[in-house]
Amino acid sequence: MKTTIPPNDPCCPVVSTLDIIGGKWKVLILYHLSVETRRFNELQRLMPPVTQRMLTLQLRELEKDGIVHREVYPQVPPKVEYSLTELGLTLMPVIRTIYKWGEEYAAECIQHRQANTQSEFEHK
Repeated sequence: MKTTIPPNDPCCPVVSTLDIIGGKWKVLILYHLSVETRRFNELQRLMPPVTQRMLTLQLRELEKDGIVHREVYPQVPPKVEYSLTELGLTLMPVIRTIYKWGEEYAAECIQHRQANTQSEFEHK
């Protein structure tokens, strides 16, 4: 569900952007499409935990927002490819920054999470 924020709200651009790229799989979809045009099954293989339904929903939302282009080729069997639009390409600096942040800090966050989980377990 999209959130409506008043235009004068200082968080409006952040909320608007998260409405577009938020979701468990959207950033991964964008990351994989940044490399090359992909077919649905390719994307699904690159993200094994994602269900077919969820991948379809996330791709439709990205397409509706003008971030992803869906090309249907008139052939049998049907061929459908997904690629980034010009607007989608403008998100690549953001995706690269997320990638770099993950390289640098994700392991530390995982250690904190594990330590906190262990601490919670010991207190029970």
